[in-house]
Amino acid sequence: MLLANTALLVAEATVYFTVMMALLHARRVIGIGVFMCALGVMHFLETYLASVYYVETPVGIISPGSTVLFSGKLLMILLLYIREDALVARQPIYGLLIGNFLIVALVMLLRNHDTVGVVGGRVPDIGFVDEMGWLMVWGTSLLFIDSIAIIVLYERLGKWLGRHLYLRFLICGAVVLTFDQAGFYLALRYVSHVPIEVFFGGWAAKMAATLVYTLFFTIYLKFFDDETSWLTNRSFKDAFQILTYRERYEDLLQVVNRDHLTGAFHRRHYDTYAPDVLKSGLEQSNPVSFLVIDIDYFKAVNDRLGHQTGDEVLKTIARLLQENLRSEDHLYRYGGEEFVLICDRMDGEAAFALAERIRRIIERFSTIYLPEKATVSIGVASAPEDGRTIRALFEKADSRLYQAKSSGRNKVIGPAA
Repeated sequence: MLLANTALLVAEATVYFTVMMALLHARRVIGIGVFMCALGVMHFLETYLASVYYVETPVGIISPGSTVLFSGKLLMILLLYIREDALVARQPIYGLLIGNFLIVALVMLLRNHDTVGVVGGRVPDIGFVDEMGWLMVWGTSLLFIDSIAIIVLYERLGKWLGRHLYLRFLICGAVVLTFDQAGFYLALRYVSHVPIEVFFGGWAAKMAATLVYTLFFTIYLKFFDDETSWLTNRSFKDAFQILTYRERYEDLLQVVNRDHLTGAFHRRHYDTYAPDVLKSGLEQSNPVSFLVIDIDYFKAVNDRLGHQTGDEVLKTIARLLQENLRSEDHLYRYGGEEFVLICDRMDGEAAFALAERIRRIIERFSTIYLPEKATVSIGVASAPEDGRTIRALFEKADSRLYQAKSSGRNKVIGPAA
């Protein structure tokens, strides 16, 4: 009986892997949605089998639902990520989570119906539905954590294991399924009072399932696909941010913190974060330079040509500024026609050269493309020579800007002037 049960489990894993990998392999033809639907439709069966359906094997008492179906699902999500990317993989992760919370919400409403008996001797077992619903929510919550963890761990292991695709797959499965077994057993213990033997037997079975699925994956790549096309070089941090929608949050922050007209960071962002940029630079003994940039005679442009033209001039100059930034630079619209550019790791001489280049670019571009020639005056200050605080540096750069305007405009005044 023990060997027969083991053989059946291997057969079930073989069928599961074969069908799911066929769907994943054919996703370009039939669509990725087919794979995702097949992945999700078995979730109720997985939970039911994991809670009440056990068989005896050489490693102990186990559930096929947990050993074959759940382990397979988690590893399939990892394979989906490897073959596609985090944007695609997060769809079934969040879909399963939301779907199972929806089930519980609907059950809470359904239980309030007054039911009638239609089939003799058959009545709805609301207690069983409640139990299954909460187990599904708990199991899906674990799956949510498992899925993110296994993907991030896979990328983290890439730092040490590199091209050892199968070893990374095996280790990720073993580690995360160990965590999952502990988490789901706690729920089973609370709901069904299952004995501790189920935990140890289930853990051993999941480790065996990981080995079997890794073997199947190896065979698949050897005969049906090219291993090199599965190798990825992605950042585990980036994967985590996408899986948790962190990148959407970062995008939202970028939108919220930017001036809608020019695309530069606005004054509030300057007040909040500019001190941190300066502090970080000084702590690392890096020079930090400030450029205060003002558009010459901008009020006259608004008065003669109208505010719409003035806005176009502002947007154009802001775009030219942004096109000349490095990744270490931070551009702010400080107010009206005035911008502040903070350049981390740039000394006064280099900042003066940058300011002079910006001045010439704007003058040359505006002469050709803008309805009226526009120029800028720029004051430059650098830390630590000109100060060690945001206020001191701004005041020094603003003072030099005033000198530039007083001496005829369209000039740069700075430490190297």
